[in-house]
Amino acid sequence: MSGRRVLVTGATGYIGGRLAPRLLDAGHSVRVLARDPGRLRDVSWSDAVEIVQGDLEVPGDVRRAVEGMEVVYHLVHAMAAGGDFSAAELAQARNVGAAARAAGVRRIVYLSGLHPEGERLSKHLASRVAVGEALLACGVPTLVLEAGIVIGSGSASFEMIRHLTEVLPYMPAPRWVRNLVQPIAVRDVLHYLVAAATVPDEVHGAFDIGGPDVLRYGQTMNGYAVEAGLPQRPIAPLPVLTPWLASQWVNLVTPVPRAIAMPLIGSLLHDCVVAEHRIDAIIAPPEEGLTGYRRAVQLAIARERAGDIESSWRSASAAGAPSDPLPSDPGWSGSTVYEDARERETAASPEAVWRVVEAIGGERGWYSVPLLWSIRGIADRLVGGVGLRRGRRDPRRLRVGDTVDWWRVERVERGRMLRLRAEMKVPGRAWIEFAVEPAIDASNGSRYRQRAIFLPSGLAGRLYWWSLVPAHHVIFEMMASRIVAVAEEEPA
Repeated sequence: MSGRRVLVTGATGYIGGRLAPRLLDAGHSVRVLARDPGRLRDVSWSDAVEIVQGDLEVPGDVRRAVEGMEVVYHLVHAMAAGGDFSAAELAQARNVGAAARAAGVRRIVYLSGLHPEGERLSKHLASRVAVGEALLACGVPTLVLEAGIVIGSGSASFEMIRHLTEVLPYMPAPRWVRNLVQPIAVRDVLHYLVAAATVPDEVHGAFDIGGPDVLRYGQTMNGYAVEAGLPQRPIAPLPVLTPWLASQWVNLVTPVPRAIAMPLIGSLLHDCVVAEHRIDAIIAPPEEGLTGYRRAVQLAIARERAGDIESSWRSASAAGAPSDPLPSDPGWSGSTVYEDARERETAASPEAVWRVVEAIGGERGWYSVPLLWSIRGIADRLVGGVGLRRGRRDPRRLRVGDTVDWWRVERVERGRMLRLRAEMKVPGRAWIEFAVEPAIDASNGSRYRQRAIFLPSGLAGRLYWWSLVPAHHVIFEMMASRIVAVAEEEPA
């Protein structure tokens, strides 16, 4: 079947930002509606889609976006705005439904949430159900896919699991941590969404989708702990912790905003598991099978494990895997990353600065407070680390894989960038990166940039970083100044 003309609303969101490029790969022509098209500026696929600026609450904007489309994906949720988000979501859905019917759209696709039948639902789930019902009633063939917790870096539900598990060695939690959930990997959600564009026109209704594992919510936290290399967390159910109090707690100990945490926590008051498998007759599961929870977590944290942490000074290319973070993801998504960044303008040439950078460590030292470096090296040796004794292979040149004291060369772009990965004993993973480039006017001098990066492991990692902030300020400030000063002293 030839590609269809597709509109994606919510392309700056978590699911929409991953769906748009996959629809392009499937041969469809894609248009996206965004209130702020600037948020799509840095994604790799923005030049391949038609971007329409508009607001779903303005009927004229919606009609303009829907005109000429065959399929409309409605992937916008308003809970991040707080307040009466359910009224806003319902108004948006009615605008989409009316515009789609008037434009002769062949299919609407909506991603809703798994929910039990016959129970009083949380505000969040009730809003999802109401939106789905409004779209199903609009007169256009509609496919509502009802999914549980979506597992992928950047998903609000997954980020809440990630940060709660990493920050808290002991988890006081409400009774509903024992409720059942059926997580689904983001790659599997996208599989169903892409296939939904070409299902037969007579398909109309709501269908459950979910991964192969049914878990208690507490088990999702400890499953994450295992994959992240953390001890499993004791969880103590507390009968007095209401959803409101729990959302305040989540807001306090994680970067997930309270406006998002509260509706998500409200949804956990119910068992949310797949009740029927009718979707299998419409869309077959992925050929390799649905992704288990632990495997989905592995994929979500694989980017950080590989050290690909957006740590180059140049803009990274957009992520290719659906579990990877995107430029349009919210700032609180992804693993916690601490950094200390310094920058200097200097009259020294880029070549002179690079010679100093490439000779760092070993006999040359680290250009800052030798006593502190020695103490840190001794401490590392005492706990079984490598300390400062390894030195370096060549006093002037480095190549990938070389050791430099307790660091290992991870990347070299000769004359431009050097990245070292720490092999000392720390509760997390650490890098230090040096970059050299011509001055802005490119006529004289250069710009030196330096960044230390730390990915903490659990609460111990966070405490480690914050305890060293004063020392880091002295060490890294002096390092940047001394490297530039040494380069300026070099003869031309």
